[in-house]
Amino acid sequence: MKKVILSLVVVVSLTSCNSLKSVNTSNVATAASLLSSLSSNSTVQQISTLFTLLDSNKDSAISTTEAIGSVAENFNVLDTDSSSSLNLTELTGLLGLLK
Repeated sequence: MKKVILSLVVVVSLTSCNSLKSVNTSNVATAASLLSSLSSNSTVQQISTLFTLLDSNKDSAISTTEAIGSVAENFNVLDTDSSSSLNLTELTGLLGLLK
């Protein structure tokens, strides 16, 4: 009986976990491709597109679990308001790091 209850608790926990809910792998792949193509000549529009692709839960912020590549590597530098998430203005700071 204990094993059944424990199994149910694990299943419920996993299905309610936001990081495991329907991550659009196509968006992640597209974001990774765009991120790898960014350079000092990149535009705010490209950063805006990257933001949209990375914001998988559409809460208008990029969390540490949504960040990939150089965004994840520089998360604390980009997070200028120390909110543990990045807004579009903060992500635009990535352009400064590319120069």
